[in-house]
Amino acid sequence: MQVQRPHHLRRLTQLLQASPVVALLGARQIGKSTLARQLVAARSGSTTWFDLEDPADLARLADPGLELPRLRGLVVLDEIQRLPEVFPLLRVLADRPRAPARFLVLGSASPELLRQTSETLAGRVAFHDLDGFGLRDVRDIDRLWLRGGFPRSYVARSSGESRRWRDDFIRTFLERDLPAFGNPLPSVTMRRFWTMLAHWHGQLWNAAEFARSFGVSHTTVGRYLDLLTSHFVVRQVRPWFENVRKRQVRSPKVYIADSGILHALLDLNDRETLASHPKVGASWEGFVIQQIVHATGKRTEDYYHWSTYTGAELDLFAILGGHRYGFEIKRTSAPRLTPSMRSALETLELHRLYVVYPGDRQFRMAESVEALPVSRLLDELS
Repeated sequence: MQVQRPHHLRRLTQLLQASPVVALLGARQIGKSTLARQLVAARSGSTTWFDLEDPADLARLADPGLELPRLRGLVVLDEIQRLPEVFPLLRVLADRPRAPARFLVLGSASPELLRQTSETLAGRVAFHDLDGFGLRDVRDIDRLWLRGGFPRSYVARSSGESRRWRDDFIRTFLERDLPAFGNPLPSVTMRRFWTMLAHWHGQLWNAAEFARSFGVSHTTVGRYLDLLTSHFVVRQVRPWFENVRKRQVRSPKVYIADSGILHALLDLNDRETLASHPKVGASWEGFVIQQIVHATGKRTEDYYHWSTYTGAELDLFAILGGHRYGFEIKRTSAPRLTPSMRSALETLELHRLYVVYPGDRQFRMAESVEALPVSRLLDELS
């Protein structure tokens, strides 16, 4: 089963029309190559594809200064982080008159890749982040929540096959991919850190707690966190703070980016086990945050959480279309207005506060406060 993702195809087409270089970034195995091949199949004109994990294609680019300038049409460089020395050349090629070629570069968002593209190609590159499947792509909410959005995990023929794929992904990512990107840490250390993050999912980042557990400095565990974030397997939601009367929390909240990977790290194999687990509420919260990001077409960096030291908090805050929106995520069939919601509504001067829940009825809870089923996110926010 192949899931079509027309909204991503439309966006990539728009970016390629406007920019000489487009960077499609996302986690390993998230579907970047599949999406790029769908784009190629749908367009006219010549295309040249380089898979930089293929020794033959790497050999073709042994001297990129000879090979790339002669190409016309669309040039796809898959796994671009394998050939970082090509970035200065792309800058030269992007500046040619009438742009005889457009470059679509696919990468797994290593820190080096992001640094190279932002510095070397400043003003010449457009970015598009590709996450896993969301409610734009599939409609089975329970399956998406349990298995996550990695394509091969979601479409697997059985729950067992899906879990085996996720276990293999975790192992390969830690043992092969991170070392290939220059990470010198033992895979057992990173697995322990990733698993501890899974148990911390949905909480405020506490560097001191992690530093004590690993016997290293606050700075070191911060680097671990940023490393996994840069590879799209961990999500950090930054705090929102401004000059208001209440003292506000300034630590990010951390989430395992994909709910299926979270469940594999926590050894949760089915809906029943998940429903009885202490992290079920946090799992649902992280899953809904992902769907909100999908529905609005924004990036995680455009969203914030809000907390005060007096206990008021809001799961998600964003400025969309010039208006302030809040999102409170509840795993209940009958959400109720709370003092914390009222505080967020007043303090943040929200245009609308959505209480997102797993029911099927959208209704008004109070002035500017609306209960919104997760199944209606796309209809309401697109």
